[in-house]
Amino acid sequence: MNLLRRSAAALLAGALAGAVHAQAYPTKAIRIVVPVATGGIADYYSRLIGARLSDAWGQPVVVENRAGGGGNIGADVVAKAPPDGYTLVMGFVGSHAVNQFLFARMPYDTMRDFAPVAMVIEAEGILAVHPSVPVNSVQELIALARARPGGLSYASGGVGTASHLAGELFKSMTRTFMVHIPYRGNAPAIADLIGGQTQLTFATLPTAIPHVRAGKLKGIAVIGNARSAAAPQLPTIAESGVPGFAVNNWIGLFAPAGTPAEIVRKWNAEVMRIMRLPEVTRRMEVEGERHTPNTPEQFAQFVRDEADKWGKVVKAAGLKAE
Repeated sequence: MNLLRRSAAALLAGALAGAVHAQAYPTKAIRIVVPVATGGIADYYSRLIGARLSDAWGQPVVVENRAGGGGNIGADVVAKAPPDGYTLVMGFVGSHAVNQFLFARMPYDTMRDFAPVAMVIEAEGILAVHPSVPVNSVQELIALARARPGGLSYASGGVGTASHLAGELFKSMTRTFMVHIPYRGNAPAIADLIGGQTQLTFATLPTAIPHVRAGKLKGIAVIGNARSAAAPQLPTIAESGVPGFAVNNWIGLFAPAGTPAEIVRKWNAEVMRIMRLPEVTRRMEVEGERHTPNTPEQFAQFVRDEADKWGKVVKAAGLKAE
């Protein structure tokens, strides 16, 4: 009985300590690591959330870009950070669902080393080509790629990103060969595509659509499973003769494993609040993004489901990190 009392007292003391810690948190600067280059959606929403959290919590929130390794370099920084709520990563489909199947060796364990905090957005994607590429439809692109094996290159935001997976899935499903050119984020990939260094990309719609509207790129199709309100004139790749094709990108916040649950919930509640702000919802409507309210537990299950789905795709296609 004494042992039971002591155990109960220890549990109660731990819970009270965690609650007190969460109430005091934060007491110093916070860091959000972005594992890709500046200019993409992960960078944009990290800065948007960081600025509003700084206003709400009265502490600076610093955004640090640590690109490279398909997201592994930046994610590993957070995997090995103290689990105190002061260092988080804006992870994405590559860093937290795909890379574990692409890379022969990983610096962290995706499921063991992180505490999922909040899904931020899912972003629709677009197949866009340089204006000099003589195609205006998916079928014309397929015909050109088959006529010129290896003569077309596609830019991606990096190994394991949704833009990389979309390109590899497209090649596999259409029996075409195009050269993959990985960048450290969608923004530099788009910049080189506009400059003519590559011929096409499967980019996030928010990153590419301003350049399509400006005539610097040609939009051919959207890469999700439905047409986008941000570009309603574009068909899906699936309805353009590649049935079953669908890829969506997502970003979300992760803390190191062992971060107190009270702090994780505090972050989640603030992210949910920020994503409901009118100016944020307006941006999402225009840019082809969506936010679904979620709990840390729901986000964790989503990540597990994504890993299961993409693990099968990567293995079936025989994809390996370059």
